[in-house]
Amino acid sequence: SFGGAAVWRWKDWLDRRFMARYSQLPVMAPGSTPALEPGLASPEVLKEISTAAMRCGGCGSKVGATPLERVLDQLRPVRRDDVLIGLESPDDAAVVTVPPGKVQVRTVDAFRAIVNDPFVFGQITANHCLGDIFAMGAEAQTALAVATVPFGLDTKVEDTLVQLLTGAVGVLNDAGAALVGGHTSEGADLALGLSLTGLSDPDALLRKSGLRPGDRLVLTKGIGTGTLFAAEMRMRAKGRWIDGAIQAMRQSSRAAAAALRRHGATACTDVTGFGLLGHLVEMTKASGVDARLALSSVPVLDGALETSGAGLLSSLHPHNVRLRRAVADVERAATDPRYPLLYDPQTAGGLLAGVPADRADACVDDLHAQGYDQAVVIGSVEPRGDAAPIHVE
Repeated sequence: SFGGAAVWRWKDWLDRRFMARYSQLPVMAPGSTPALEPGLASPEVLKEISTAAMRCGGCGSKVGATPLERVLDQLRPVRRDDVLIGLESPDDAAVVTVPPGKVQVRTVDAFRAIVNDPFVFGQITANHCLGDIFAMGAEAQTALAVATVPFGLDTKVEDTLVQLLTGAVGVLNDAGAALVGGHTSEGADLALGLSLTGLSDPDALLRKSGLRPGDRLVLTKGIGTGTLFAAEMRMRAKGRWIDGAIQAMRQSSRAAAAALRRHGATACTDVTGFGLLGHLVEMTKASGVDARLALSSVPVLDGALETSGAGLLSSLHPHNVRLRRAVADVERAATDPRYPLLYDPQTAGGLLAGVPADRADACVDDLHAQGYDQAVVIGSVEPRGDAAPIHVE
């Protein structure tokens, strides 16, 4: 036994000596650089690599002042009279006024890139974030951007940031929102967030709590972005499916919100990460009502039934499924192939609103005229009962 213990101690010593070769590295001589084959990189690139070999955290992770200044010089955010100090000023913060008689609506959202094109990702993110403003019945006022770009040479970081913010600013400008500042840093993944302010008359706000028995539930866009991009990450989605989802995510909800207001919408929310069911449950809870959904009427993006049927679901999907307790007779509902999509998390999804029954058809016609081809009545609002609040047909 003594001999066996000695052998194990000897083996442990050898292992530690071997691994030490990978942790106890010799100090490089000052000024020394790795030898590279001629032509692999220009002298300028080699110099930049040698001065930025290590990436720090904290404020040390910020994008450099010079490339950031060049990026900002290329942006053309809309100007507003109520922005006293904005992006064009070198101050530490923006200064914005609230017009008399108005209330300010504020929201923030952020996520990692869902597509490889920074410009398109900027558009999608801006539309997604603005959805909260439009769902409240407000008009967008200002935006602050928080962007993370992957580590790289200054030229690459600058190019990525220009495309990202140009895409976002275009959507913000169309909505009348001025980009007034933000923060940029380097990180492992491309990401973008927007903190937004909007303006509204106090009595014109749309809230989740306004649903009334008899209202019809109107959805302005199809669902399925979560499952489609989960499939795309596994290289199991068709190109036309992803293209269709991207086009839906690039479509602003501003005109949809205006159409809903024209037809007397009583309540509204945007359908995003918690899925159609999760956001509908929020509305029924806040309003003290039940809802009846016609699953066959729920609009679905092209390919979403195929990908969800194949089990290609978002990583957030299992968390959303915990809300199945809100569905009455869930075992019967679960036999419908569209049922899993009720829990599908949406990016830049559509608006879900309650509309008076006698105006619902005209509202849908108006939405179609505004370019929301999949807008449809998906159900109705009922008085609160004793069972689960969501009844699926």
